[in-house]
Amino acid sequence: MPAIDDLLTSVTQCRLCETHLPHGARPLVQLAPSAKILIAGQAPGSRAHESGIPFHDPSGDRLREWLGVSPAVFYDPNQIALLPMGFCYPGRGKSGDLPPRSECEPAWRTELLAQLPHLKMILVLGQYAQRYHFGATGSTLTDRVKSWQTWWPDKVPLPHPSPRNNAWLSKNPWFERNLLPALKQQIATVLTG
Repeated sequence: MPAIDDLLTSVTQCRLCETHLPHGARPLVQLAPSAKILIAGQAPGSRAHESGIPFHDPSGDRLREWLGVSPAVFYDPNQIALLPMGFCYPGRGKSGDLPPRSECEPAWRTELLAQLPHLKMILVLGQYAQRYHFGATGSTLTDRVKSWQTWWPDKVPLPHPSPRNNAWLSKNPWFERNLLPALKQQIATVLTG
């Protein structure tokens, strides 16, 4: 197994699917072996692609609010690993960003996850990441998120924090009322423990 620094260098230089990316390849991941929390997302958005900083957009602002962490904590790879399903911005489709490219998972995901032996909690954002981490159960994203206590606290299914999900949040007030307070408390416990 290559050293973590060599592996991350290889990931950031990856160009496997560049011909399919309208804005070019710019893999964005964050991790260190000491990380206790993994955020498994979908793929970087356009703003993250431009800045080179994962979740550098309104989705990231909302996610940090959900977790109750500062940007300094969120962007500390020794505490929080950020490993989306697709490492590059896939481009825009008719109703939002395109799905994450599938090349990252077989090329890198297993090897990167093996570099995280101290994980205490995996936060799984959106349907693509949930399909990978929970399997093809036939459940909808809403059903999985409603059943969050089934996997608690090891894995937590969450909707994507995108502003595009404001309607979902309005229709599911239990999420902010029940899940988020428990999530913030557990995140604080994991990070200070």
